Amino acid sequence: MSRLLLFNKPSGVLSQFTPEAGHRSLAEFISEKGVYPAGRLDADSEGLMLLTDDGRLQKRIADPRHKLPKTYWVQVEGVLTEEALQCLRQGVDLGDFVTRPCEVRAMEEPAGLWLRDPPIRQRKHIPTAWLRIVLREGKNRQVRRMTAKVGLPTLRLIRAAIGPFQLSDMKPGEWREMSLPLPLID
Repeated sequence: MSRLLLFNKPSGVLSQFTPEAGHRSLAEFISEKGVYPAGRLDADSEGLMLLTDDGRLQKRIADPRHKLPKTYWVQVEGVLTEEALQCLRQGVDLGDFVTRPCEVRAMEEPAGLWLRDPPIRQRKHIPTAWLRIVLREGKNRQVRRMTAKVGLPTLRLIRAAIGPFQLSDMKPGEWREMSLPLPLID
C-alpha cells in the first residue's frame, strides 16, 4: 500500500533529502525511508509538502496537467488595490510565460500563524497585506514573480493546501502520515 506524508516545511529548508551548503534538508526532519517529495517549495517558502513512496501518485500530485489546486497564504508589501487583485486573477505576463487565471482574495493574517525563522523584514512606513492565492499550475517562483509584477513584492509565502490535503495544525518541521486509499485527485 502506498504511503503519503504531509510535512510542514520550515523556511530555509530545501525540498530534497540531500543537504547543500547553507541550507538544511528534509533529512533533518523526516527519517522515513523510501519517500520522495511530490513537488517542490523554494527554500525561502514555507508550508505543506507531500511525500510518497508511490511514483505514480508522486507524478499525479506534482503534474500541472491534473490541475490539482495549490493554496498559498502570501504576505505582500504594499497596499492592495482591486486593479492589482484583478491582474493576478486574470493571469500575469511574466515574460517567459503568462500565468493561468487563478483565485485571489485579500485575507487576514492566518490565525495561529507561527513566527518565521528568520523573521521577514519589516519596514516601518510600508504597509503589508495578506492574500489567499489558489493556483492550478506551479512554475518556478511563480507566486513571487506574479505579486512583484503587480507591485506587491512577496515577503512571506506559505503553502496551506494541495488539493484536499491541508496544513491544519502542523507546526513547522512536523509531519504526519495519511492512510491510503484516500479520496484523492481525479
